[in-house]
Amino acid sequence: MDQRFNPTLSLVYLPHLDYCLQRLGPGPATSAQDLRDLDRVCGQLIDHFQSRGARVIILSEYGITAVSRPVHLNRVLRERGLIAVRDEVGHELLDAGASAAFAVADHQIAHVYVNDRSRLGEVREILEKTPGVERVLDEVGKREWKIDHPRSGELVAIAEPDAWFTYYYWTDDARMPDFARTVDIHRKPGYDPAELFIDPKLTLPKARIALALLRRKLGFRAMLEVIPTEADLVRGSHGRPAPSAQDGAMLMSDQPGLVPSNPLMPTDVFHIILRHLS
Repeated sequence: MDQRFNPTLSLVYLPHLDYCLQRLGPGPATSAQDLRDLDRVCGQLIDHFQSRGARVIILSEYGITAVSRPVHLNRVLRERGLIAVRDEVGHELLDAGASAAFAVADHQIAHVYVNDRSRLGEVREILEKTPGVERVLDEVGKREWKIDHPRSGELVAIAEPDAWFTYYYWTDDARMPDFARTVDIHRKPGYDPAELFIDPKLTLPKARIALALLRRKLGFRAMLEVIPTEADLVRGSHGRPAPSAQDGAMLMSDQPGLVPSNPLMPTDVFHIILRHLS
């Protein structure tokens, strides 16, 4: 892509620390090899782009902090009669349109959509009383946090520092949706970091994967059901404000004059990239 089109702006995502730190938590003992691998790849990319006269920015989207408490907001809402599900061949699927309220979880943030506006105050009170929820943003709060997008939830829940939000809504594992134990980012109503794991309770998981792939090659429908649904396996998360600058996101540039010395807001990044392009 770079050699053929010579784009004005190239964005390269390196997942090394993202996946590692979500699985194992932050700390040198868990990330040393990934740091070495990332350093080597960064060096190769920097050398390549600088040789072509490009300006280089190194940007982390977020900092990952240690977590130990999964919070199942949709299960809490379901217990209060706000979640609707429909049965499909013995599996429960979230019926977002028929639910009075439901949460779309993304790490330590959850957008809560309230279809029945008459229950908005009730939903907010439920969320605020849920262990692991630090605060709940309404329209005023969303404006203050600059997340009052038209597609934002009516409420936005922020997790406590050691907590994160799952998308789980079922209460009986025998009726969980068929995609729960697979990597399926499109059907799950929220991000699922458990997809970074292979279920430790499975015997011979690689053999199971190989058999499923063989069945697919033979024309049979076979799902790779090897993902755990034990959310407490996750050790790192992000999304809420970092407890300190050291734990937060960072931005580096080989053009220091184009980067302000004062702390940056996320909305500043666009303008910094634009200055690098001028």
